[in-house]
Amino acid sequence: MTPFDFSCPTRIAFGPGRVSELGALAALIAPNTRVLVASDPGVIAAGHTQRGIESLQAAGHTTLLFDGIQENPTTDNVDAGVAVAQEFDPQILVGLGGGSSMDCTKGINFIHSCGGRMQDYRGVGKATADLLPMIAVPTTAGTGSEAQSFALISDAETHVKMACGDKRAAFSTAVLDPELTLTQPPMVTALTGIDAVAHAVETLVTAKRNPISQAFTREAWRALVSGIRVFEEPDNLEARADMQLGACFAGLAIENSMLGAAHALANPLTANFGVPHGQAVGVMLPHVVRYNGANCQDCAEAYKLLAGPLTGGDGSPSDSVAAAATLLEELCRRAGLKTTLSDLQIPADSLPRLAKEALPQWTVSFNPVPLDAEALLSIYRAAL
Repeated sequence: MTPFDFSCPTRIAFGPGRVSELGALAALIAPNTRVLVASDPGVIAAGHTQRGIESLQAAGHTTLLFDGIQENPTTDNVDAGVAVAQEFDPQILVGLGGGSSMDCTKGINFIHSCGGRMQDYRGVGKATADLLPMIAVPTTAGTGSEAQSFALISDAETHVKMACGDKRAAFSTAVLDPELTLTQPPMVTALTGIDAVAHAVETLVTAKRNPISQAFTREAWRALVSGIRVFEEPDNLEARADMQLGACFAGLAIENSMLGAAHALANPLTANFGVPHGQAVGVMLPHVVRYNGANCQDCAEAYKLLAGPLTGGDGSPSDSVAAAATLLEELCRRAGLKTTLSDLQIPADSLPRLAKEALPQWTVSFNPVPLDAEALLSIYRAAL
């Protein structure tokens, strides 16, 4: 019997063209109000941000755009957004873009509503007051940030990626419009898609998994298995929709089970060598699957879920582990990503330092197999 405590504060509005309803959905929270829209330059250039703003304005809202967001948002991005928010005094925040826009919106909300600096909110439950209501409009299919109460913000000075979570930081509404993901560049589709896959794989076996998270994980994997054809069929709206739903369901799984070693091992690669997050997770994930499968019988049994739908595998647990790891490597290749650390030009002599930096990462404690620096180093070496 696994105890759990589940609530889903986020309304999820899914379907093609739903971005046109953004203004009406915001009006259900507060009619004719001031809305700060946080978006990044790429999404703005694609025209999606303007569509959202026009919907808000047509519903009677006053809007202001904050566009100072970069990939892997930093404390500097958050601080710039806070300065805009303090002058505009919004009543609703909208994060319109990828995970960076949504996470930065949460970070702005923390400081605007509670004061202090972003570092004060590292960890869980650090908010000191209620936050403003927020709406997420994801334009990628990967992070699942729209379904989580965590923001991942990098310290601008140390480059350490901080997980800042609080139940009050959950979005009030998430608008999932798969049409917005059609304009993703191929590499963004690849990186975010593999990130979503990693979320489903890790939530499947985390130490904190429970019946609710497992239900979302299974549905996420089903949708992602259907949607990964988007790597070869980028204009396929059905595939885009499956990937977007899969990413969202995986985000709901994360909210209820957290993540594991693959994300802990990925973060130092990003911080030290600038490896994009989806690439870093993708290269480490098969080796974490092999490590967990070799040291945890429950994990080996669970990985049958991964191997079965795409390989038809129904063999022993060890066969399922091998098949699942091989499958994940093949998905990276299909996405056009690298599959070894050597391919990413990561020097072998950096691995001990990376392992020490991976150990205090917040997801390590949720890995189903306890890990120390030596174990993390062995996984890095396997990925070399």
